Amino acid sequence: MPDDAAAPDAAAAARAAAEEESAFSHPAVDPDGTAAYGDHPDQVIDFYAPRTGTDADASAPLVVLLHGGAWRAPYDRRHITPFADFLARRGFAVANVEYRRGATTPAPDGAAPVAGRWPDTFDDVAAALDALPALVPEALPQADPRRTVVVGHSAGGQLALWAAARHVLPGDAPWRLDGPAALRGVVALAPIADFAVSEKLTVCGGAAGQLLGGEEYFGIRQPYADPALLLPTGIATTLVQGRDDLDVPPAVAEAFADAAAKAGEMVGLTLLAEVGHFPLIDPAADACAVVAEEIAQLAW
Repeated sequence: MPDDAAAPDAAAAARAAAEEESAFSHPAVDPDGTAAYGDHPDQVIDFYAPRTGTDADASAPLVVLLHGGAWRAPYDRRHITPFADFLARRGFAVANVEYRRGATTPAPDGAAPVAGRWPDTFDDVAAALDALPALVPEALPQADPRRTVVVGHSAGGQLALWAAARHVLPGDAPWRLDGPAALRGVVALAPIADFAVSEKLTVCGGAAGQLLGGEEYFGIRQPYADPALLLPTGIATTLVQGRDDLDVPPAVAEAFADAAAKAGEMVGLTLLAEVGHFPLIDPAADACAVVAEEIAQLAW
C-alpha cells in the first residue's frame, strides 16, 4: 500500500475478515450441467437452471458470471457457486465461466501467486462468450440469450466490463468484435475497473500490473485490457461497490465512472454503506439482494 494511504483500523479489518469468512462459509453448489468451450481443463462453463417458476413456456434471463480472485489460480469458480445458486433461485439462468488464471504456486519470495496469464485469460473469456450461443440451447433451454447480462466480481468485474467492450478494443486486438455484443448490460461488482488507480493503490498486491506482465508491458498492454480506457461502449453498465471495501477501494469504481462520463457515457454506480468486498456475492448478506435487483433491472 502506498505511503500516503491510511492503513485500515482494527475494527474495519475485523469486519472485512468476518465478511470474507461468511462469504466463503457456504458449501459449493454443484451445477445442473457443465460444458467445455475449449480443450484446457479450465475452459469450462457450469450451468444453473432457474429454480423458480413452473411455466414450461416461460424463459429466464441469462446471467453470465465471471468470478474474482485477482486472476490468481487458487481462486476458481467454486467459490462463487453459492452466489450462482442464489441467482438461480431468484429466477435467473446462470452460466458460471471458468478461465485460465495465474501460476498455481507462490513466488519464490513467498508472495502471492502471479495474477493472470497473458493472453490466455482474455482468450478464454472471449472464447467462452463466443461459445455460449451454441451451448445455451442444450445446456440451459430455459434461458433467453436475448436477455443476457454479464456479471463479474472483483477481477471478474474487470473481465465483465472488458467483455462488453470488445468492439472498442484496438484494431489489432485478436478479441475485437465488429459490433457491440448482444448484451442487455453489465453489472460489475467491486470491479478492478481502472488499472492506473488500482496500481496506485496496490490493489490485491498489484494484481493488475501482474496480469499485464509487469512494468515492462504495462503501458503496451493496458489499452487492450483496462476498462477505463475502453469507453464508451454503448452497453448499459452498472457498478455496485461497498463503501468500506478494503480489497478494491471505492476510488477504483469512482475513477471508472468518471472516465465513462468524460467519454460521454453515464454508468450507474451504487455505493453501499457499511459494506465491504465480499457481501456482494454472499447469499447471507443484504447486499447480495441489492445485486440481484440491479441485475433484474437490466435483464427484465
